[in-house]
Amino acid sequence: MTRMKAYYRETAAPALFKKFGYKSVMQVPKLDKIVINVGCGEAKENAKVVDAIMSDLSLITGQKPVVCRAKKSVANFKLREGMIIGVKVTLRDEKMYEFLDRFFNVALPRVRDFRGINPNSFDGRGNYSVGIKEQLIFPEIEYDKIDKVRGMDINFITTAKTDEEARELLTLMGAPFAK
Repeated sequence: MTRMKAYYRETAAPALFKKFGYKSVMQVPKLDKIVINVGCGEAKENAKVVDAIMSDLSLITGQKPVVCRAKKSVANFKLREGMIIGVKVTLRDEKMYEFLDRFFNVALPRVRDFRGINPNSFDGRGNYSVGIKEQLIFPEIEYDKIDKVRGMDINFITTAKTDEEARELLTLMGAPFAK
């Protein structure tokens, strides 16, 4: 069991149970999964871009990424159905908690002028999304080996019913929200 999972069970879950006055332990919100997505529009011209993104994501997460393809053709974007438009990884259980720990305690403090993550990026159903401008904040990525600085979207999917419950959950898990 990872350190974060043990912390959730011993500290965060009982604190949430007490604060929101749940009747059952099954009502206590928990982190369901983390989805990391990198969109790559330039993959239309250069197929090697996808390989570079996949290697970066597999280094960061320790899991093999999945290629995302276009569902519809869009003429304005010069996009045809079936073309590769992104890469994503879905993390659950042990790898999810390990990534969460590294993201909050190692990667985010390496962001330039970091004052905290936006506390308003909840979707209304208890899920949180944050965008990263460059993959270099992760210590696994070597500066000399990257071909281009790319950003990524990181989505935290929780079982919380409201944004308030999800915010409290992520705060207890160590999320550095801006004041």
